[in-house]
Amino acid sequence: MFLIFDTETTGLPKKWNAPISDSANWPRCIQLAWQLHDNNGKLINNNSCLINPNDFDIPYESEKVHGISTALAKKNGLDLNEVIELFLNDLEKAKYLVGHNVKFDINIIGAELYRLGISSQFNDLHVIDTCTELTANLCKIKGGRAGKFKFPTLIELYDFLFKESFDQAHNASADVEATSRSFFEIVRSDVLSKKDFEDFNQLNNYLKSNYSSKISLYGLDHVNLKQESSKLKQVSTNKNIEILNSNDKVINKNPFVHLHNNSQFSVLQSTSRISELVKKTAEFNMPAVALTDKANMMGAFHFYRAVKNFNDDKNQSNKIKPIIGCELNICENHNDKTHRDDGYQTVFLAKNKTGYQNLIKMCSLGYTDGFYYVPRIDKEIVEKYSEGLIVLSGDKYGEISNKILNVGEKQAEEALKWWKSIFKNDYYLEINRHGEEEDEIINQLLISFSKNHDIKLIATNTSKYISKEDANAHDILLCVKDGEKQSTPIGKGRSFRYGLKNQEYYFKSSEEMNILFNDIPEAVNNINEVVEKIEFYDLKRDVLLPKFTIPNDFKPKTDEIENEYLRYITYLGANERYNEIDKSLEEKIDFELSVIKNSGYPGYFLIVQDLINAAREMGVSVGPGRGSVAGSIVAFSLGITKVDPIKYDLLFERFLNPDRVSMPDIDIDFDDEGRSKVIDYVIEKYGSKQVAQIITYGKMAAKSSIRDTARVLDLSLGDADFLAKLVPNNTRLSDIFGSDKKKLSSDLRSDDYSNAIELKNLSEGDGLQAETINQARVIEGSLRNVGVHACGIIITPDDLTQFVPIATAKDSKLAVTQYDNSVVESAGLLKMDFLGLKTLTLIKDTIKLVKYRHKIDINIDDIPLDDKKTYELFQRGDTVGIFQYESLGMQKYLRDLKPTIFEDLIAMNALYRPGPLEYIPSFVRRKNGLEKIQYDIPEMEDFLKETYGITVYQEQVMQLSQKLANFSKGDADLLRKAMGKKIFSLLEKLKPKFINGGISNGYEDEILEKIWKDWEAFASYAFNKSHSTCYALIAYQTAYLKAHYPAEYMAAVLSNNMNDIKQVSFFMEECKHMSINVLGPDINESFYKFTVNDNNAIRFGMGAVKGVGESAVSAIIESRKESKYKSIFDFAKRVDLRSANKKAFDSLVLAGAFDSIDSAHRAQYFFENETGQTFIEKAIRFGSKYQEKKNSAQTNLFADFGELNLVEPEFPECENWSKLNQLKKEKDVIGIYISGHPLDDYMDSVKFFSNIKLNDLKDLKPLVDKEVRLAGIIGEVEHKISKNGKGWATFILEDYYESYELRIFGEDYLKFKHFLIENNFICIKMFVKEGWKDRESGRVGDPRIQYLSFQQLQDSLSNNVKRILIKLEAHLFEENHISFFKEILKKHKGDQDIIFNVLGNGDGLKLNLLSPKHKVKISEKLLKTLKQNKFDFILN
Repeated sequence: MFLIFDTETTGLPKKWNAPISDSANWPRCIQLAWQLHDNNGKLINNNSCLINPNDFDIPYESEKVHGISTALAKKNGLDLNEVIELFLNDLEKAKYLVGHNVKFDINIIGAELYRLGISSQFNDLHVIDTCTELTANLCKIKGGRAGKFKFPTLIELYDFLFKESFDQAHNASADVEATSRSFFEIVRSDVLSKKDFEDFNQLNNYLKSNYSSKISLYGLDHVNLKQESSKLKQVSTNKNIEILNSNDKVINKNPFVHLHNNSQFSVLQSTSRISELVKKTAEFNMPAVALTDKANMMGAFHFYRAVKNFNDDKNQSNKIKPIIGCELNICENHNDKTHRDDGYQTVFLAKNKTGYQNLIKMCSLGYTDGFYYVPRIDKEIVEKYSEGLIVLSGDKYGEISNKILNVGEKQAEEALKWWKSIFKNDYYLEINRHGEEEDEIINQLLISFSKNHDIKLIATNTSKYISKEDANAHDILLCVKDGEKQSTPIGKGRSFRYGLKNQEYYFKSSEEMNILFNDIPEAVNNINEVVEKIEFYDLKRDVLLPKFTIPNDFKPKTDEIENEYLRYITYLGANERYNEIDKSLEEKIDFELSVIKNSGYPGYFLIVQDLINAAREMGVSVGPGRGSVAGSIVAFSLGITKVDPIKYDLLFERFLNPDRVSMPDIDIDFDDEGRSKVIDYVIEKYGSKQVAQIITYGKMAAKSSIRDTARVLDLSLGDADFLAKLVPNNTRLSDIFGSDKKKLSSDLRSDDYSNAIELKNLSEGDGLQAETINQARVIEGSLRNVGVHACGIIITPDDLTQFVPIATAKDSKLAVTQYDNSVVESAGLLKMDFLGLKTLTLIKDTIKLVKYRHKIDINIDDIPLDDKKTYELFQRGDTVGIFQYESLGMQKYLRDLKPTIFEDLIAMNALYRPGPLEYIPSFVRRKNGLEKIQYDIPEMEDFLKETYGITVYQEQVMQLSQKLANFSKGDADLLRKAMGKKIFSLLEKLKPKFINGGISNGYEDEILEKIWKDWEAFASYAFNKSHSTCYALIAYQTAYLKAHYPAEYMAAVLSNNMNDIKQVSFFMEECKHMSINVLGPDINESFYKFTVNDNNAIRFGMGAVKGVGESAVSAIIESRKESKYKSIFDFAKRVDLRSANKKAFDSLVLAGAFDSIDSAHRAQYFFENETGQTFIEKAIRFGSKYQEKKNSAQTNLFADFGELNLVEPEFPECENWSKLNQLKKEKDVIGIYISGHPLDDYMDSVKFFSNIKLNDLKDLKPLVDKEVRLAGIIGEVEHKISKNGKGWATFILEDYYESYELRIFGEDYLKFKHFLIENNFICIKMFVKEGWKDRESGRVGDPRIQYLSFQQLQDSLSNNVKRILIKLEAHLFEENHISFFKEILKKHKGDQDIIFNVLGNGDGLKLNLLSPKHKVKISEKLLKTLKQNKFDFILN
């Protein structure tokens, strides 16, 4: 017999795999329905019983699903024992137990049996489930795991089988009938079979003989449980915010404070900007506001600062109290990651600094220890860090409210007691009225709990967005988070998405909140009590440094040990770096040390010098300095910088202002490979709990907010792309829409301006485009994800969580601060920037290569700065690959300038940037004596002489203000800052001081005004000389190496770019320009990186070959130490085959690495024998067998070593690959062509035919209305069919430098599709037309291509060249040339003119000889012959 059953329950289990003995986990059964059928499927018995909930209640959410209320179950329900007895009676008769997702129902009844002390009755029954892979494949509902179909719900299966729905789903009685009908139908229709249950044939035969089509219903009546429950309910008198309006009588007029607010830092869950939150609080005249983001405190400091800035601008009476909080997820056990438990969302508010510290601790632990899907903590952590915190029970996702809705009233009350016991009077019950039915269900019980347990109520309105109008944008943001379309309905289960039910989650006014809670005024009144408990406390503090350990052998004379030790090591270093320390130098050092002492940061200098010394000891390259620190003699003496500030006139006060001391900032460059070693050193020295990286916030920029909004709103991809392209680069939507035409016109280029105006105009429409733009404006800036700062490292004197909340990030092994780079220092954290500079690795690699090849040790810090060859390189503009000087513009100006001294390079580094760029021509002319050098005041020459009278550096402005107007060092730095950052209010204060000071020194007012005006125009662009000097030094070092060791330098350049194949191609072209050969990889010469061989050619690095890992390369190099490899068999015998696997062998052969040791061609390696084994596999097997025998022989004293002489297999005979095929395979593993290029045979054809490069097609606008010509080789081709049935294609065209995907449609496709064959060499002539114009909007689309002609590249010369002009010099003409040209004319007969351009013997004679009789066919073969014989020619 078949017992088919179903249950309805109080909810779902937390752990689906928990044992049935875990009674708290498994929900209670409130309805049990079953049918007993005989072996032919005939219904014998039908039962449906409600169960009386004696010791529990039925939660609201469960009642919503099945309609069974606690009242209905108590009224009509039977005792559990009675129902179980009835059920077990029928169960004893059954052989098969059937259900839909029946394991759940078995566990529910099993748990009830366990509660009753009855052993499980299901063990001996054969279970048949109608929710399996079989029914999934039957219904074919897409979206299952691993590409499979979803398991169907009972409704979906029923609908599929019978093409009808059943009305009372989730009524166990109706579900059982639907399950029975579905089960027998899938038996009848052979979806199941004998392998599923042994009595299948009997049942199948009976059903087929009695039902010609579908199984019919049994005609049972089912009680409508929802209707029955609703009859028992009294009419609710609770208020609904939808019917409240401004005419309602407001009883309570107390000011309201929002204590539960999310901001954009609640990742993709809120659109509220912190600035707007504070602004709205002030607008509503609220005395305080809280920030309670979801599970993080990323916005806490920004929030505190925003409120503080507001308060600083307001009177004392209008101050806003910032309340820092967090909405934490409280789970059962934060260490348990065996199942998903996101926990309950509970609001914590810090009432004082202790509470803030404890909130940091809990929030950090949520990430570092508890993260599983979401950050989580548990009640044990809450109890440990409860001091100083106020807790609100949370909205409907809080523990109390959630248990009321989903678990039961008793469980909710038990939870409440725990919270009350821990937080006493600092625990409040949070009530909401968002106009949702759930709110009033919750509120009824919370009010009851409040009275019964003496816990005060707090009215909140969980705000997710600022204004009601932002509700739609917030909904779009939720869709972005979940990857949903907004058109998907909101709800639970399949085909639904998460979303808020209405638009009431906005930041409401006090009046609105008082109206909402006018029947519970105490809920608003109690807020004042919470606000009063919260203290004002400052988050900002001075930077706290980790303790630096002074060596034990240093004996201080005073208590100021750090200052003394710093002085001691400074003078030690100064004595090493300066020949003598005269009085002037001593005064400067003492002045700097006094400023450092007064700043309170001697420890900072000690820490930095320690890190740098440790780095150098570990072999890590350290840069010469970065930024203004190069102006410090102390830093130079300590080895922090390598640039002498006295020699280059760099200013200490540019680094540390003596009048307004602030935290020094020393950024350090390390070679990018060694940077991680330095971080490891820091972790080892200070401990992993005191070192963190800095978080970065990935925010939705203007273009991405438009694209995301468009996707959610289902705007077409084309329209979305069009709208996004209207946004100028690096421009925010808020800037566009917040500016008038005049401001936009001044801020944007003309084309960007017209795009911005079009975007604004489109936003005023009423279509989907307008909605997309306007909603994107709201979500712009939302936090989308988090990352890790590229170089910032935090070091704290104690555990990180004593100072800052921390999190984890997928890109970092270290913890990351939840506060970003803009606030970490204000929060009192020591931030150090460890920058990985690729150029330092490049210098390091070059020096290694020089030592390896030439046995020369170069100390890069000791090279002369007046090297002639180096300056000649700069004068030629030969600076490709030279740090900071490699752009085309820079090369041009270097050729014009012809630098001869290091100061010229410093100046060019400072000038070559937007703004000062316009001064370069004048700088060049003055340098070369073509323009007179003038000074407004003669005394200015002392400071402007090195830059030929032009103000280039900020330091010059600072020095001149001191000289001309008696500015102090501090005021001079203030002037620099005011000009650089355009602080006009500060400039207005400083100008009179400058004018008056200058007049007092005897200078004319008019001249001083002119100087000030010039400074205002230029000083905002003036560059930091200290930084420019440091980077000019690195550039000089790279240029020195390139000038003296060009091959080694370019090999290092290629190595440092080998992960970017485009850059490799670019630098290989530079190698050609330098007449340096770049050879493919070779098994006997290549290392992991690029190297230089004995012939001064660069050898490709094996690390750049795909499929050859670092371990394989290491094994190859290690085995090669004894001798070079003689063959692939010798290679296979010696190399570690565990590291160098078949993939590595294949890739090396394809890359040509074995070409030099075997006479075989590459095709032979891949020739397959009759068993399908390639020759490479045979070689590997040979090597493996050899190594096996060798190892065996070494362990066996009596082994015969003669047995190791295995016979090497012979290479098979096979046809070689074509040149094109070989090159393609080579490119597959290297990324570029090395041994040649497919277009090499057509080089002159490509050069003659093409008038643009493929790269030019990336921007078609400059090509509109022009005919363009391209030549190349066709790569991948895809022929497609459009929706209207017409053919079109995409194809890749490749030239020497680029590959580009082209599309061809319509008649062009029909006309030229026969050319679209992979590896076909073609020439394409095309015309670029203006884009289509939309008649309605007038919008012009992107330019489009019209194809004019395709032709074979091999025919292009004969088809397109009219004549060839061959140059002949009369004095070099020999008799054999006549016979040569006769042979040419004979072999290459055609119809194209040949002209001989004869030049006289230097006397200017020039003669063009055209033969009307003899004509040629111009081809690559002809041109190759002319080149081989060194004849120059011109094609036209």
